[in-house]
Amino acid sequence: MRFCLTILIAIFLNTSCSVSSVVGEDEKPKEVIAEANKNRQPNFIIVFADDMGYGDVSSFGNPTIQTPHLDQMAKEGQKWTQFYSADPVCTPSRAGLLTGRYPIRNGMTSSKSGVFFPNSTGGLPQSEITIAEMLKQKKYATAIIGKWHLGHLPEHLPHTQGFDYYYGIPYSNDMDYSGEGRDYWNGTNDPMFIAENDRYNVPLIENQTIIERPTNQHTITKRYTEKAVDFINTNQDKPFFLYLPHSMPHIPLFAHPDRVGQSKRGLYGDVIEEIDWSVGQIIKAVKDNKLDQNTIVIFTSDNGPWLAFKTHGGSSGPLRAGKGTSFEGGQRVPTFFWGPKYVKPAVVNEIGSTIDIMKTIASIADVEFPNDRKMDSYDLSAVLSGQENVSPRDHFYYWAFGRLHGIRYQNYKMHIHSMEEVLYWNPVVLEQALLFDIERDISEKYDLFEAMPEKVIELQGMLDSHLVDTEDSLPDNLEARIPTKE
Repeated sequence: MRFCLTILIAIFLNTSCSVSSVVGEDEKPKEVIAEANKNRQPNFIIVFADDMGYGDVSSFGNPTIQTPHLDQMAKEGQKWTQFYSADPVCTPSRAGLLTGRYPIRNGMTSSKSGVFFPNSTGGLPQSEITIAEMLKQKKYATAIIGKWHLGHLPEHLPHTQGFDYYYGIPYSNDMDYSGEGRDYWNGTNDPMFIAENDRYNVPLIENQTIIERPTNQHTITKRYTEKAVDFINTNQDKPFFLYLPHSMPHIPLFAHPDRVGQSKRGLYGDVIEEIDWSVGQIIKAVKDNKLDQNTIVIFTSDNGPWLAFKTHGGSSGPLRAGKGTSFEGGQRVPTFFWGPKYVKPAVVNEIGSTIDIMKTIASIADVEFPNDRKMDSYDLSAVLSGQENVSPRDHFYYWAFGRLHGIRYQNYKMHIHSMEEVLYWNPVVLEQALLFDIERDISEKYDLFEAMPEKVIELQGMLDSHLVDTEDSLPDNLEARIPTKE
């Protein structure tokens, strides 16, 4: 009897050991995995829309576009209402985000073209340090899935700037246009107009290889999302940085065939709602992998809406003008931060910028921030965590097309140059500078230039100092003097 009992105990113990040795990660209690992940290096995900306006999100006041996932980010995290893109057009805004510097410092803004085109030969200088390169200090897995637009030649592709993996298009989705088919400028008079995909010979690149041309833009948002989820799943056991700059809602507009006609806002609404779906899939993947306690997700836009395209462009809400201008509608963008461990739920009415994302990430990841060059990035982590309620940024300089257009300091904003409000490449010479109390006058309607001469002098002094600070990067003879009436 004793012998039999001993055999049974041995069998039981061996069986227990065998079972426990094959228990997979997915079978461990969720709280055990979550606790292990919580103490790991934080992950960072930046979702960057293209030409999405301040008024294109439900929680920013849009009555017809449904964005439940972005709204949930606002509820569970922070919604920033005074957050600025580094520039009002594509290439320089991306350079500012990834380097933490005003684009004038690295040559990524120009009065000649503003952005890179398929015949451009330049790119983001190799001397620049990107967020991806910075995070390599702690062996982060890095990927960009989406639109790059910082140089399409091999020597300028993402792998030269710290990214392990690239899947996306190299420049804007309206480039390499064949010149055939319906004219998009006139087509947007027709609310049912849908562009012809094959008229835009934009390449889809994986790493350094073109895998599709022209890119099927009807399915590109969905495919970006699937690739992003795959990246999260593959790298769940190591720290990662995922940069997801969507091609949309830059024109020409394309949504997945299953989504066309679903939004009351028309095709533009379909596109925004698909991007919102994408955000939901990203956060779901984070949660499914029990990474929500050590991941921060940031959503923002590269600039404001392209108003020239009527119903195919977005909305600036209460803000003046849109893409290409230094009015608020050109650079103030809808922004959300989400991450249960790092972000205390709040609506933040402080000033922030995409330029600040780099130093904020450096602080949270505890990596060395570049100290061998002039940086313009501020650490917002204390505001994100709720330890502080005042942003370290109290000013912002408005650069566009290689020229300093103005300054915001606290609640005052002064324009010294402007651009035409609809067709952004037409410059407007101001008869005199414009001064606004941007907190009380969000739409920039009521000029205070004549009424507040002391404030004008103060802001001009700050502009002068900034020009001195950037003089090594400036074109010859650039000035930022106040235009005045004779």
